[in-house]
Amino acid sequence: MSEKATESMAIKPNALSTKDLALTALFVAVMAVCSWISIPATVPFTLQTFGVFISIGLLGGKRGTLAILIYLLLGAIGLPVFSGFTGGIGHLLGPTGGYIIGFILSALLMWLAERLFGKSVPVLAASMIAGLIVCYAFGTAWFMSVYTKNTGEIGLMTALGWCVFPYIIPDVAKIVLAVILTKRLRPYVDR
Repeated sequence: MSEKATESMAIKPNALSTKDLALTALFVAVMAVCSWISIPATVPFTLQTFGVFISIGLLGGKRGTLAILIYLLLGAIGLPVFSGFTGGIGHLLGPTGGYIIGFILSALLMWLAERLFGKSVPVLAASMIAGLIVCYAFGTAWFMSVYTKNTGEIGLMTALGWCVFPYIIPDVAKIVLAVILTKRLRPYVDR
């Protein structure tokens, strides 16, 4: 066999292993299941953001971002992976679709923090909080744009009051839970 043929058959160092692919698929499913779990409260919320945070926490930046991207693509083609067993491109392009698309920005920010500062628990917690803020900012800007186009002008404080303020405490609780579980489960995932 020629040297070139042997080189082309060798596994590239950046290629995903079978384990990587299996874990990525598993966490796509985890995100879907988390999005279907609705917690009744004054303003009901799902565990969707928890699924995103735990995916990045346990899989790391590369595999976690890939899992979130696949999750979004499955939802975009119509599989019912979003909250309320919904899916479809219309769901992503609707008023609250920016918060779901913002998961990618959160993941990329968390991946960058991991690359720059490592995988310590304080870095993970800080990157999750920063990722949530980025997701809120992108989602709110998206919401205001779509709402204004379809319904009429809306103020920033009104949009935040509808889409962000009611979710801050539950989302912080999800971050705390994700950090605790990541710390405990990461050694098993990294094996």
